[in-house]
Amino acid sequence: MKRLKILIKIFLVFLFFIIGAFSFNFLIEQKFIIKMPKFIDFSLIKMRKEAPFFLYFFEKTKKQLIFEEKDFLEVNISEMKVKVFKKGILNKEVPILAKGDPQGWGGTAVGLYKANSKTRIAFSVVSEVYMPYAIGFYGKYYIHGEPYYPGGTPLVSSVSGGCIRLSNKDAKEIFNSTEIGMAILVIDKEKDDFEYPEKKLTRFPNVSAESYLVGDLDSGFIFAAKDYKKEFQIASISKLMTAIVVTENIDLVKYILVKEEMLEPYGSTKGLEAGEMFRLIELLYPLLIESSNDAAEIMSFYLGKEKTIKLMNEKAKAILMEQTEFSDPSGFDQNNVSNAKDLFYLARYILNNRPPILEITKGKKAGYSSEISFDIENLWNKNIFINDPTFIGGKTGFIKTSKETALFMFRLTTKESIERNIVICLLGSDNEEFDTQKIYIWLQKNYFKE
Repeated sequence: MKRLKILIKIFLVFLFFIIGAFSFNFLIEQKFIIKMPKFIDFSLIKMRKEAPFFLYFFEKTKKQLIFEEKDFLEVNISEMKVKVFKKGILNKEVPILAKGDPQGWGGTAVGLYKANSKTRIAFSVVSEVYMPYAIGFYGKYYIHGEPYYPGGTPLVSSVSGGCIRLSNKDAKEIFNSTEIGMAILVIDKEKDDFEYPEKKLTRFPNVSAESYLVGDLDSGFIFAAKDYKKEFQIASISKLMTAIVVTENIDLVKYILVKEEMLEPYGSTKGLEAGEMFRLIELLYPLLIESSNDAAEIMSFYLGKEKTIKLMNEKAKAILMEQTEFSDPSGFDQNNVSNAKDLFYLARYILNNRPPILEITKGKKAGYSSEISFDIENLWNKNIFINDPTFIGGKTGFIKTSKETALFMFRLTTKESIERNIVICLLGSDNEEFDTQKIYIWLQKNYFKE
């Protein structure tokens, strides 16, 4: 009898699991429960800790495209190769002959895009050359064959204006393998393998910022973070994205006529008056040094304000800023929101692909300097660490509802004499200068030379 009871219990347990499994599958099929994918990104599991941890770069995006068995192109700038994936499997790869130079304004646009055009022979108005087998993927950027002038003379140069140049043979193959709408993932460089020594750290300082993130832009290592995925207003940090979108979609030597409707009632910038004409490159200086709202508004009118804001939001998603939204080009609008994690990706993008923007934030001239009519010395630089030799560049922001916001980049030297690019992102701060100084000193005490 006892044995029979045991057998009955075993049977009931087995029946319970069968019914449970059937019910779970039924719920999945009815979409009440989302089935977990087979691919799990363990870097996200690490992110549940406040710090230290690592942020992913574009390797996660690539893994996801492969997992979803997508057709896509990988443009790997560090490897100088274009790779074709069919249903998530590498189908072919070809060498890149030339890419953009990020030290000028010609760096290749990095991020996740789509093939938006295919033209057997396209004409570049900026460079005044024909581009065979041209695949447009964003703004003024193409993958194409060997360019030539209208008379047939080949354009010979070791770098491009930002496009990806292939041999005509390879460009034709890639052209024929690409469909409109196909994903194009442009990768600047992978994480480096630098590791900071594990050690007992001094206590992180008490700062006023409601959210912060302190990270290594080359390895993705995060030293410290608080509420780094929580949404906050970002104020004038928005102007960094305005600068990116304008430089990547418009020829910077183009003129724009200032009209009365471009000048918003909040704030004013000396010299920016209705009836004046400026090259777009000139407007970057009051935009990034004085944080001019007028300059942001004027620049947005070249493509149209709505289109500019649309491009800003699309660019944010392309460079891993998943929780960022823009409603205006200046940051005066309270609906311009982001989080500290997304600002890390913004900093990394500018450092690697648009470094002239950082030079301007330090009050220096950067590219097309002969075209600048502004007296830079007379502009009030609101980026408070410009006299610090370790300061790479950055941006501050403030509106009453956001409190102080900041994105500051520094090049610090480890105790082993290795230079590292570090970012400090602050949101909702009562005093961004004191908060940054406290964090800077903490970094020196624990990781870097004082």
